[in-house]
Amino acid sequence: PRGIRTHLGLNRPIFSRTSAYGHFGREPEADGGFSWERTDLAAALTAVV
Repeated sequence: PRGIRTHLGLNRPIFSRTSAYGHFGREPEADGGFSWERTDLAAALTAVV
């Protein structure tokens, strides 16, 4: 859990952006906003499974 929070940058208060227009389908922002939408680890995780 700590690694997930660190990797996605979830320790910062970024969720106020989701209060307007939601978050589904939005691209990750340069400052880490909507970091859970990133797919940079998809290939590595697929290889493990």
